[in-house]
Amino acid sequence: MEMRYLGKSGLKVSVLGLGCMIFGTKGKFGEVGNVKQDDAKKMVDMSLDSGVNFFDTANVYSSGDSEVVLGKALGPKRKNAVICTKSRFSTGTGPNNEGSSRYHIINACHESLKRLNTDYIDIYMLHGMDMNTPVEETIRALDDLVRHGKVRYIGCSNFSSWHLMKALGISDRLNFERFITYQAYYSLLARDIENEIVPACLDQGLGIMVWSPLSGGYLSGQLLQ
Repeated sequence: MEMRYLGKSGLKVSVLGLGCMIFGTKGKFGEVGNVKQDDAKKMVDMSLDSGVNFFDTANVYSSGDSEVVLGKALGPKRKNAVICTKSRFSTGTGPNNEGSSRYHIINACHESLKRLNTDYIDIYMLHGMDMNTPVEETIRALDDLVRHGKVRYIGCSNFSSWHLMKALGISDRLNFERFITYQAYYSLLARDIENEIVPACLDQGLGIMVWSPLSGGYLSGQLLQ
């Protein structure tokens, strides 16, 4: 399996990763994949045996069940894996259980650590932009998580190009931890990130993670049956 450095960091990840949105059985994400623990264990083991070390999940996938399933599937092999998880969207009914406030980011990170049964998260990402929280507050919270050893690297997903550059500018100006990666929807049917996002990532030295490269199965023919 080919390995590449992720952005300008020294972290090496496999060129192929296992997306774990399909793990778990709860809520709307459970309807997407509905992969239970035994099958998830087989998929994780096959991935590791094939040289894949990158596993991508999020706290909203199956209402957190995806993280639980992934953590159990890795078990003692956790040390061989690079785990990426995310926060931003609602994780409860309370007024502060969503967004990218310091309150929600830190609470969400601690909950993800418990569900994944790990002491640290390799890559912690903002799942989307929160227009109601100052970017300085968000980046400072992520910086604190890195400094406290809860998170090793940070990144973002689904940001516009100007939101991305604003966040990077704040990190540089205030000497906060910097994003090393950007995750986006990118496939033969969706190439709009080539206009601004890809040039920005190349200029700023961010690695690009791709979600849904087969457009939800459309390009593999699964949705045509």
